[in-house]
Amino acid sequence: MTKRKAILLLNMGGPNNISEVKVFLNNMFNDPRIISAPQPIRKMIAWFITSRRHKEAEHNYSLIGGKSPIVGHTRRVVDALSQIVDADVHYVMRYTPPYTNDVLQSIASYDEIYAIPLYPHFSSTTTLSSFDALFDEAKKLGISHKIKTVDSYYNEPYYIASIVERIKEALNGDDPAEYELIFSAHGLPKKIIEKGDLYQRHIRYNVYFARRALNEAGVFFHKTHLAYQSRLGPLEWIRPYLEDKLSMLTKKKVILFPIAFTIDNSETECELEIEYREKAQKFGFETYRVAKAPNDHPLFIQSLKNLYTQMQNA
Repeated sequence: MTKRKAILLLNMGGPNNISEVKVFLNNMFNDPRIISAPQPIRKMIAWFITSRRHKEAEHNYSLIGGKSPIVGHTRRVVDALSQIVDADVHYVMRYTPPYTNDVLQSIASYDEIYAIPLYPHFSSTTTLSSFDALFDEAKKLGISHKIKTVDSYYNEPYYIASIVERIKEALNGDDPAEYELIFSAHGLPKKIIEKGDLYQRHIRYNVYFARRALNEAGVFFHKTHLAYQSRLGPLEWIRPYLEDKLSMLTKKKVILFPIAFTIDNSETECELEIEYREKAQKFGFETYRVAKAPNDHPLFIQSLKNLYTQMQNA
């Protein structure tokens, strides 16, 4: 009898509509991997942050169509991957529907389940949080033994190739020597990294492999940089901050690649495309472009297939 196989693509999620913004924020800040306070205190903190931030967040989502672009892009990834694998492909969101418990219950009878985080870099705040939800539900269903996972893949060759292609698309035939390139990563509080989180190390490795691949492809920028976006609150976050990096560039033509994300979301289509574009204009930039995340690029879809194959053979 042929085994029934399922692939789960894990991501943080995003509001499917404006009314889900509060749900998204509340679920995110109730995650013990995001705020490590005891549950009653964490619940109060989540309520406080959500009540203060939801109006601004709703406005930001209204600027990009009233929902997170992560949903549509992820569905297209599911459709593309489904065409080239021998498994049923599903996506699971951490903070908005479809939730882990609903999807896992629907495939509990499958023989093999392969979970691939759509985060190439391991972090307690993303990968481990998704694994927490996945295996908590799997234990309840008695199917933990069916699940295989991959922790990180920041150096997977086809994934790296998809980055190169997205950057070349953003160049649109222009001479890269006229541009500076910033790999922009989502930031994290410095104290999380100091506790041993691998995220920053994996980001740096990812940038190294992407730079090498660009050189091999004959794409030579004036300079390339790494910076961090999305800083929030009073804590010190890992540096350099993206705004500081932009202010220091000598060339006034820049391309940003969202190195932390495989799927475009509000941090790319609102924060980078709109908010940081305004900052760049104030700094006198002549050209400011944001490259697309891999999304459903055929090379990234191939990288996901390769990860699935590797897990099968492990």
